Amino acid sequence: MKSIKAPGSRNIKNLITGILLAFSLLFVVHLSSRAQSVPIPNGFAHNDYKHQHPLFDALDYGFTNIEADVFLEDTTLVVGHFCPLFRHGHNLENLYLRPLYARVTQNNGRVYTDYDQPIILMIDIKTKANRTYRELERVLSNYSSMLTSYRNGKVTVGAVTVVISGHKPYGMLESEVRRFAFIDEDLRKVSRDSSSSNVFSMASCKYSRLLRWNGKGPIPARQEQRLENFVTMAHRIGTKVRLWASPERKVVWDELLKCGVDLINTDRLAALSGYLNTNTNSLKLN
Repeated sequence: MKSIKAPGSRNIKNLITGILLAFSLLFVVHLSSRAQSVPIPNGFAHNDYKHQHPLFDALDYGFTNIEADVFLEDTTLVVGHFCPLFRHGHNLENLYLRPLYARVTQNNGRVYTDYDQPIILMIDIKTKANRTYRELERVLSNYSSMLTSYRNGKVTVGAVTVVISGHKPYGMLESEVRRFAFIDEDLRKVSRDSSSSNVFSMASCKYSRLLRWNGKGPIPARQEQRLENFVTMAHRIGTKVRLWASPERKVVWDELLKCGVDLINTDRLAALSGYLNTNTNSLKLN
């Protein structure tokens, strides 16, 4: 008795094969576009985890500074901006540290093959500073080979530099002889910083706390001078400058770069990437 094949079984098999091939091609294209990304030193991907592909969206657009908000839930560092409940698998290791480690390993010690500076992974701590940092410290030690480190007064630059914002464990970091994290200082306080312990690597401030200019008309001279003074003080102690929640307008980006602001904060990855790749004021691979 002859076996009876389901009608159209060959067509179904061909369809499945075609679908698998299409997904394979899409994956290859995605990897190819990622490999061709042009690193942008001045771009800061704010709240990257809100995008469809945390971390990879920012890397695909060439961002070298990426932020994630973190809550400590039991012993897990959960990534999220508000309530971290119902975010299974959305932890710091899965979304950021493991993918970065894999990429650094593949690229012979770099996040981008043609960029020899470390990228910044800013971790905005939303829960209690010291308790959260203790768990973060334990997790970071598993990835020490790719991280910028501080040990007995000496900083050794790695492929990724971790900078802590939000609830900051100042005292703990200042007292440690070895660590894999640094602090994002309040830009308005840099004039009081005289620390030589290499705790700070960035100085940030909410745009509206420093400037009132919204990009309409020329920036008032007094506000421009104020910004330049804070930038000068921050650079004097070796920190990069960032203003968060700034107006997402090219004229504002122009002024920030002109005044020496190192990092342009954005949620509009494509727009800022395109702007920085064509703007002569942006710092090229420094």
